[in-house]
Amino acid sequence: MDLKSLILLVEILDAGNLSEAARRLKMTRANVSYHLNQLERSVGMQLVRRTTRRVEPTELGMKLYRHGRSIQEELSAARESVQTLGNTLQGRVRLSVPSGYGHFVMAPWLLAFKRRYPGIVLDVVFNNSVDDLVRDEVDIAVRIMSAPPPTLVARELGPMRYYACVSRDYASRAALPEHPDDLQKGPLLCAAVIGRPLRLSAYLGERRHLVTLEPTLATRDYPFMRQAILEGLGVGLVPDYVVRQDVERGDVVTVLNDWRLSIYGRSMFMLYMPNRHHPRAISTMIEYLLECARGGDVSAAG
Repeated sequence: MDLKSLILLVEILDAGNLSEAARRLKMTRANVSYHLNQLERSVGMQLVRRTTRRVEPTELGMKLYRHGRSIQEELSAARESVQTLGNTLQGRVRLSVPSGYGHFVMAPWLLAFKRRYPGIVLDVVFNNSVDDLVRDEVDIAVRIMSAPPPTLVARELGPMRYYACVSRDYASRAALPEHPDDLQKGPLLCAAVIGRPLRLSAYLGERRHLVTLEPTLATRDYPFMRQAILEGLGVGLVPDYVVRQDVERGDVVTVLNDWRLSIYGRSMFMLYMPNRHHPRAISTMIEYLLECARGGDVSAAG
């Protein structure tokens, strides 16, 4: 087994199928398949299971993948050290962030990062789903969750806090919820996943109360949600960073203030692959985001 064959295995599994691996490697699919067959013949065991759409590693294939990925990262780090010696930091970071948190909290951080490191290519995707980082070629993902995946490194950026809130106009003309169950009675504005029940966890001290919600306006575009709340269309249930400034100005009024509310998770996490040697651009971004979270009062921002 040689290094090129090991790197080929890494590229195939990262790509997810032989056709995509061939495109990335600028080879024909038949050529990729041939070299994979030769590698499996040399070790005497199957390394990947082929389906019509994807390839999945066997137990041995995953072990070799991890070794190959580690070698690939070390080679990349060594090349980068030579290329950037005496120069400004360069590289590429693909970052996936939630749409609301990305716009309301992270946008100033990321723009400041770009000013500080103009040589780094920053590719930001605003996306609310939990990604397969390898498949989607994402270096770092920021997500709201309670239990991060065990296969990824998870660094907590801060706890999440949700507001139940209404516009000042709505508060003057409608009955306000006094208990989490009251959220089932009036017009409710919140994020929801089509085809899945939306369950709110409401905590009063150590006591947990569960409520199944049926929003009358559902979207995961939080700037749109904020506008709907300001226009008095109902009770909004949103992360506090969406309306914090509106609350401070008095344009939005919070309700159920004795309860701690949670929907999709209790913390904001930064997720990335457990590689021993990250390229400098990625490791710099990781440390920068942790620095922003610590210094940017993320615990209050949610």
